[in-house]
Amino acid sequence: MGKIIGIDLGTTNSCVSVMENGEPVVIQNSEGGRTTPSIVGFTAKGERIVGMPAKNQMVTNPKNTVYSIKRFIGHRYNELAGEAKLVPYTVVDHGEDCRVEVDENGAKKQYSPQEISAFILQKMKKTAEDYLGEEVSEAVITVPAYFNDSQRQATKDAGKIAGLDVKRIINEPTAAAMAFGLKEDQKSEKTIAVYDLGGGTFDISIIEIADGVFEVKSTNGNTHLGGDDWDRRVVNWLIDSFKADTGIDLSKDSMALQRLREAAENAKISLS
Repeated sequence: MGKIIGIDLGTTNSCVSVMENGEPVVIQNSEGGRTTPSIVGFTAKGERIVGMPAKNQMVTNPKNTVYSIKRFIGHRYNELAGEAKLVPYTVVDHGEDCRVEVDENGAKKQYSPQEISAFILQKMKKTAEDYLGEEVSEAVITVPAYFNDSQRQATKDAGKIAGLDVKRIINEPTAAAMAFGLKEDQKSEKTIAVYDLGGGTFDISIIEIADGVFEVKSTNGNTHLGGDDWDRRVVNWLIDSFKADTGIDLSKDSMALQRLREAAENAKISLS
């Protein structure tokens, strides 16, 4: 039986780990990073790229570079509350859910959020296989505690498309508490609060730990609040300031807008 991998499928970044000698080991990707940007790009040559190579083309090819897809997974188009209009790529209504429309080999092609997520999961699967030297077919994937049944099922579907048998979907705060519990004294009872502020989601769980058993007592959160929103506020401030100084509206220029997004994210990281 092959090893089961654990995947954190994040809004901004994803990572993959495996248990070795009773300890979780985060696996480096082919670029040498412990995390992989959750970004999928479609190049002018008809290639599909994932992770850092996709992030590198965000400025020059914003309409064909899909990021923050986790914000759309398991949602109908009318549930997105205008979110679809805030990204540079095209999101269209598809009845039961939504689709991302990109140019691929000169033709328009639509992908579901599950398919885009599957491309990211395939990258994580390949990262694990390169490290382990064997095929991987089973995984545990984490989701925000506040994800509903539709979002959880869509995440499982993404795993299936990626060629993974998803053994379990685990709440991200629970996974963090389990990691904490593995290193701490598990005999004493304790109640802990776990906050998880990610790129697109923010949630909290109250968890009781006793005799190595983790019980989620309460959970709440916002699936549309995260680092992306901080970036967007900084970008909007930069656009307004530049327009006030020069009279030029950068929001109409997709390449300038992407440069601003990158600069805003870098500034946030540097100041955090």
